[in-house]
Amino acid sequence: MAKPTAIGAVARAPRPVRAPLAPIARETMQERVYRELRRALINGRFDPGQALTLHELAASLNTSAMPVREALARLVSEQALEAASNRSVRVPPVDARRLGDLLQARRVIEGTALELAAGRLTDEDFSALRAANEDYARIASRRSRQSLDAAIEANVAFHFRLYGACGSPVLLRIIESLWLQSGALVRSAVEAFRPDSAVSAFHFHNQIVDSLQRGDVAGAKSALSEDIGRAFSLLRDKLAEEIAS
Repeated sequence: MAKPTAIGAVARAPRPVRAPLAPIARETMQERVYRELRRALINGRFDPGQALTLHELAASLNTSAMPVREALARLVSEQALEAASNRSVRVPPVDARRLGDLLQARRVIEGTALELAAGRLTDEDFSALRAANEDYARIASRRSRQSLDAAIEANVAFHFRLYGACGSPVLLRIIESLWLQSGALVRSAVEAFRPDSAVSAFHFHNQIVDSLQRGDVAGAKSALSEDIGRAFSLLRDKLAEEIAS
């Protein structure tokens, strides 16, 4: 009588895995360059109309030209950048039509994200929103070049903490695309802001959080619309002054 063998001890022909295993993702240099350029655009690190050359970006990012070229092509396809005639790319310049189009899109899309987020925000979210807004006010009051960068990042942190609670990855991707296209414009608006002549983002952010905490979604949407519109109004005024001069 043959001895019983342990399960798996007898050699068998290999069988295919029933459910294919997902490959382990490895972040490429191109992806890292792309994410860094996205972050810079959203935070307004480039000026409207600024030309971006391949070699300068590669030197700044300490990488070769190839991943920069691929990242720039993706950003052009996303309309965050536009191709120039001399093989460079540039940040889209400011014009009245573009301002109006982005303003309308941001009000509609970000207002929808706020509505979806309203019932999902936690106490932790509200604390984080207020902390980001306090950071924004504290940093923005310094009015230096370095503090301007940090203030814009605090503003981005506030908005994306709010929108992040909406529960819609698709909607968040659209919002990121809109911020990619308007980051340079928002920076120009922050530079044009005069504390003695206009209501600050800090004020509107407080209104948004206060309204949401008491369940007033319409009030929060109205404050968000005014917050977005304030930046674009500053830019329209700045553009009118430049045309008149």
